[in-house]
Amino acid sequence: MEQEFKTIAQAIETIHDQARKFGLDFFPVYFELCPADVLYAFGAYGMPTRFAHWTFGKHFYKMKLQYDFNLSRIYELVINSNPCYAFLLEGNDLIQNKLVIAHVFAHSDFFKNNIYFTATSRQMVETMAVHAAKIREYEFKYGHREVEIFLDAVLAIQEHIEPPGPFGYKEEENEENEDTRPHRRETPYDDLWVLDGRPKEPPPERNRKIPPRPTKDMVGFIMANSPELEDWQREVMAMIREEMQYFWPQMETKIINEGWAAYWHARIIRELDLTPAETVDFARLHASVLQPGYRQINPYLVGSKIFEDIEKRWENPSQEERERYGRTGGEGRSKIFEVRSCENDISFLRNYLTRELVEELDLYLYQKVGSEWVVVEKDWEKVRDGLVSRLINCGYPYIVVEDADYQRRGELYLKHRYEGLELDVSYLEKTLPHVYLLWGRPVHLETIIDGKTTVFSYDGKKNCRR
Repeated sequence: MEQEFKTIAQAIETIHDQARKFGLDFFPVYFELCPADVLYAFGAYGMPTRFAHWTFGKHFYKMKLQYDFNLSRIYELVINSNPCYAFLLEGNDLIQNKLVIAHVFAHSDFFKNNIYFTATSRQMVETMAVHAAKIREYEFKYGHREVEIFLDAVLAIQEHIEPPGPFGYKEEENEENEDTRPHRRETPYDDLWVLDGRPKEPPPERNRKIPPRPTKDMVGFIMANSPELEDWQREVMAMIREEMQYFWPQMETKIINEGWAAYWHARIIRELDLTPAETVDFARLHASVLQPGYRQINPYLVGSKIFEDIEKRWENPSQEERERYGRTGGEGRSKIFEVRSCENDISFLRNYLTRELVEELDLYLYQKVGSEWVVVEKDWEKVRDGLVSRLINCGYPYIVVEDADYQRRGELYLKHRYEGLELDVSYLEKTLPHVYLLWGRPVHLETIIDGKTTVFSYDGKKNCRR
C-alpha cells in the first residue's frame, strides 16, 4: 500500500507539471484514495459533509448497486473549492488513476476561471458541515420527524432559486421604493410651507403588488415572506438555498466542463512516458469515456469534440472563414481558453455546435410515439435548438411567484412560463402540498395543459384543477 501511495504521488507530480506546461491554471488540489462505499456516499450527498436525508440514501443505494453489478462506476469525485479536494477510487489501476488525476486538474482549472463560478463560495465544504451540525441540533430540539417533513417540502422546490453569478438578476437592485423616493415639488415655493411649520401632505397610498414583479426565486421569496414559518425553518430554507446556489453553476456547465476535462486529460496523458500496455489501456479507457450515449448525449464526447473543432477552425481557418470572420489563424489554443472562461452549456452549444459536428456525432431529436421511440428531427439547426431548449434553467420548469396576496386572501399564485414543454401533472400534484406546507395558505399554479391555460390549486385538503 505504501508503494502504491508513492507511485500515485509521483504520477500526481508529473501530471501537475504537464498541466502547467499546457497553461492550465488551477487551485491547489489535494487527492485522497477512498474505498467504494465512501466515494459513493460522497457522490450521493454531493459533498463529503452534508445534512442527512432519506433522498441521499436512495441515491447512494442506486449508485452503489450499479457499481456492485459492474453497470457503472465513479472513477473520481472533485469538489469545487479552494483548495480543491479530489477523491480517487480505491482499486483503480495506475493508468486509470493517471487519467483521473489529469481530468481533475482540468476541472479545477474550469472551476477557477469560468465566469459562472465567480460568485461561488470556495469554502462550501466547511459551510455545509456547519449546516449539517445546525440541522442535527434542530432535530434534537424539535424532533427528527418534524425536521424531516420540513426538509421534504423545501427539497421539493430547491431548484427554484435565482441563479448566482455575474448575470443573476438582483431584484432589490432594480426596485425603486416609491415610499422613499423624493417627491417632485409642484411650485418653487413648496419649501416655504415646511419652514412655516405646516405638515407635509402624505403621498397617496398605492396598491402595490406583492411581489412588485414576478420573481423566479421561489425559495427565497417564501423564506422571507411566508406568514407561517418559524425562525428555525427560515434558517433551514436559507441553508438549502445557499447550497443549491453552490451547485447551480455546475449544473449549467455540465457539457462544457466535462468536455474541457476530457479534452485535456487526453492531451496530458499522451505526453507521459507510458509503457505499451499502459498506452493500450489508456486508449480503451478513453474510448469508454467518450462512448456515445444511448438515450441522452454524452457530455464528455460532445464537449471535447466541440473544443477540438473550435481549436481546428481558429488554428487553421478556411479561406471562407478568413474572409468572412477575419480569422488570421494560429489562435486555436487561445480561443479554447477564451471559450472555457466565458461560456455555459447553452451558449457553448448555441455558438459552437456546427452542422458538421451534428452530422459527425449523429445527433438527432426523438420522442415517444405510442410505445416506441422514434426520430423526429435531424435538421442540424433544429437539433441544436432542441438541445439548447432542454438546457434552459438547467432543464427545470421555469416557475415564478406571480402574486403572494392572490384575491386579497394571502394566497400564493405561481405561474409556469410555458415554452412548449408541459409540466408532469403527477409530480405537480405531489409538489403543491409541499408548497402549501411552506406558505401555510392555499397555493395556485397556472400552466398550459393540452394547449389550454389551466390552474391547479391546493387548499390543504385536496388538489383541484380549473
